[in-house]
Amino acid sequence: MTAVQKTRPGADTAGRRGAPPPEPAPAGPSPGRQHGRRRRRTAAVTPWLFLAAPLALLLMFTYLPVADMIGYGFTDWDGTSPDRSYVGADNYTDLATRPQLFEVFLVSGFYLAASFVQIAVALYFATVLSFGTRLRNLFKGLLFFPYLVNGVAVGFVFLYFFQPDGTLDTLLRLVGVEGEHLWLGDPDLANPSLAGVSVWRFTGLNMVLFLGAIQSIPPHLYEAAQLDGANRWQQFRHIIAPGIKPVISLSFILAVSGSLAVFEIPYIMTGGANGTETFVIQTVKLAFQFDKVGLASASAVVLLVLILLITWIQRRLVPEERVELT
Repeated sequence: MTAVQKTRPGADTAGRRGAPPPEPAPAGPSPGRQHGRRRRRTAAVTPWLFLAAPLALLLMFTYLPVADMIGYGFTDWDGTSPDRSYVGADNYTDLATRPQLFEVFLVSGFYLAASFVQIAVALYFATVLSFGTRLRNLFKGLLFFPYLVNGVAVGFVFLYFFQPDGTLDTLLRLVGVEGEHLWLGDPDLANPSLAGVSVWRFTGLNMVLFLGAIQSIPPHLYEAAQLDGANRWQQFRHIIAPGIKPVISLSFILAVSGSLAVFEIPYIMTGGANGTETFVIQTVKLAFQFDKVGLASASAVVLLVLILLITWIQRRLVPEERVELT
C-alpha cells in the first residue's frame, strides 16, 4: 500500500516567496567580449603606429618636393628671388621647341647598352655562386662591395684609373697594347668608359637580387634534374631562368629608368664635357648655372613622366606572371 504525502496548498509558493530573488543579468556586453573588441582595435591600430614615421618621412622628403617641383614648372622662378610669376605652360613649350635639349638622351644609349651587359654578368655570377662553388661567400662580398662605395669616391678613383698613361694604360701595356689614350677626353671613348664604371659599380646589386631569387627555388627540383641527367646549362634554362623571370623583368625596368637618370658618375668625372652630358646634368645646369629653376623643374617633370611611361609600356609588354615550380 503506497502512502501518498499530501502538501498543503500554497506551501510551495510560500517557500519560493521566502527565497532571495535571482540576480538580474548584466545589461552590457560580457567582460570577455569587451576584451576581444579591445584586442581587435589594438591590432588594427598597431601597424599604423609603426608606419607613421616612415610615411611622414616619405611625405615630407618625396611627395611634397615633387608637388613643389610640379608647381615651379609653371613659374619663371630663378631659385633665389622671393617673387615668382606664373607663366603657365611656357616652360613646357620652350622645352618642346628646343630639340637640342633632348639630344642628350642619345648619351643614355651607352648606359642602356651597358646595363644589359651588367644584367648578363650579374646573372652569370649569381648562377655560378648559387651552386657549391668554393669560396663563394668571398666572391659574393667582392662583387657586392663596389655598390657599397660612395659614388663620389668611385668617381675620383676612376679619374686616376683613366688618366693618360695611368693605371689602365699600364695594364694594357702588359698585354701588348701600346700608346696613351684619352679615355675621358676623347668623345668616342668617354661615354663607353663612363658606362663601364657603371657596370663595375652596379653589377653586385643585380647579382644579389638574382641570387636571392635563385635561392628561393625549391632544392628538390635540382635533385630531380640531376637524376634525369641535366647539366648546369639545362638546369639554368629550364629551372633557374623561368623561376626568376619576375626579377629579371624588374632588372630591365630598373636598367631603362636608371639609364635615363644617370647623373653621379659623369658629373663627377667629366662634368658633362666631351659629349658626356646627360639629361639630369643638363637639368642641374639649367637650375644652378643659368638660374632657370622653373625651366629645370619642367624638365624634371618631363623626365619623370617619361620614366613612368616607359615603365608602364614595359609592364604591358611583359606582364607580371606568377611562376610556380613544382
